[in-house]
Amino acid sequence: MPDPLIALRNIEKAFSHGVSRTYVLRRITLAIAAGEFVSVMGPSGAGKSTLLHILGMHDADWSGEYDLLGQPVHRLRTRHRQALGRQHIGFVFQSYHLLDDLTVAENLEVPLSYRDVPRSERQSLVADTLDRFQIVGKKDLYPSQLSGGQQQLVGVARALIAKPTLILADEPTGNLHSHQGREIMELFTRLNDEGTTIVQVTHSDANAAYGSRVIQLRDGWLVDG
Repeated sequence: MPDPLIALRNIEKAFSHGVSRTYVLRRITLAIAAGEFVSVMGPSGAGKSTLLHILGMHDADWSGEYDLLGQPVHRLRTRHRQALGRQHIGFVFQSYHLLDDLTVAENLEVPLSYRDVPRSERQSLVADTLDRFQIVGKKDLYPSQLSGGQQQLVGVARALIAKPTLILADEPTGNLHSHQGREIMELFTRLNDEGTTIVQVTHSDANAAYGSRVIQLRDGWLVDG
């Protein structure tokens, strides 16, 4: 049986308050195979987004062991960890995280610059992505000139442009109209059918139903999955 794409062993995250500690995640042990589409669900404060940010290597202050593609993330130096994440992970944030001083087209190009994609190829990929998401007319606009839904679409497009091995999505349709939300989830389904592994945090049963497995968190504990 092949090694999982993601393997977590006893992951814990806590904040210190003087002599006391508040745990956000407790003893999370989890394996996710390549090609899975996993939904992480649970009430607010359960640790869902915290888990996603650990997977995405935006948070290094945790204990336990995390292997991604056979690489021991918990042992890697910061720059090696960042390089691994940039090479293989696309992240869809709930709050867009677009760069305000860059146009839509320039925002889309940023992940490609991290991966040493030649400039001529970058321009072609940006053009294809603008067309795919039907935002060609927005390419020279800045984030402040876009609606919330349009910014979210650009954020999704940016996460997907470099064809990542793993997509991490934090409430990916939270700021979209229902029709746009369905389009994004159907796009995720097609990407998953093509082999991309997806882990999404969602409160939506409808969105969770697009995936192949649901993981439940309660008060930082994994209670199902």
